[in-house]
Amino acid sequence: MKKYVIWGCAGHAKVVASLIKLQGGIVAAFFDNRDVATVLPDVPVFKGVDGFHAWLKGYGDVSNVTGVVAIGGARGADRIQIQKLFSDSGLQLEPLVHPTALICNTVFLGNGSQVLGQAIVAADSVLGEVCIINHKASVDHECVLGDGVHLAPGATLCGCVHLGDNVMIGAGAVVLPRLSIGANTIVGAGAVVTKDLPEGVVVTGCPARIIRNI
Repeated sequence: MKKYVIWGCAGHAKVVASLIKLQGGIVAAFFDNRDVATVLPDVPVFKGVDGFHAWLKGYGDVSNVTGVVAIGGARGADRIQIQKLFSDSGLQLEPLVHPTALICNTVFLGNGSQVLGQAIVAADSVLGEVCIINHKASVDHECVLGDGVHLAPGATLCGCVHLGDNVMIGAGAVVLPRLSIGANTIVGAGAVVTKDLPEGVVVTGCPARIIRNI
């Protein structure tokens, strides 16, 4: 059976752990920066980077262990940083795809990206590393997503959309075709983006309007 370790012990970690179990994998350990309870019975939680290194030292050869970053929300930069820690430590990195997701055979999925139940990623789209395409989210043809992007449940990218690193698209939001959104921008739940957006802003509404800088 394939072995995994997961960074994160909140709601998204529960989703990821259940997907790993569905695919016949085993979770060997969890890591979190907080003092929290484990997600799965009998699977230990190690605290922070020091805890990770302690686990690493005790485990030995990790060349057959896959690291998964299970941190949701607008925390793409954190996901990227932790994935680098996993990579530098010799863990395997790979996309994680739910069996009910629909992904075209011309799509590129970056390492650590997650495509969850009933999500769609259409022809010639490119996902960077540690992206999350959450339940029932849709990425239409020829979209390009930077590293650390998160599409919340039910979010929709129409064709040829470009998202910078760490962009967060809220639940049920829609980005119209051929638009670009700059790095670190957050699109609120239910918003409709009708024009290009700069980096580092928060937008809400229909049409989406900037309400503050980050």
